[in-house]
Amino acid sequence: MLPDTFPKDPFMLMSFVNMKLRDEYASLDELCASMDVDRADIEVQLWGAGFEYSPENNKFW
Repeated sequence: MLPDTFPKDPFMLMSFVNMKLRDEYASLDELCASMDVDRADIEVQLWGAGFEYSPENNKFW
């Protein structure tokens, strides 16, 4: 389960995570470790809305 500080809407979540990846973290794993979030929780929420993480681009799309 995602922390309350993360947006619940999948489009807002994608925007939030992509902003963090762009501005603060070199990878999704680094973001998850730093923010104490399970990577699978983020991916499941975003996969459900049709988004997939691209490690090469370090973003969801």
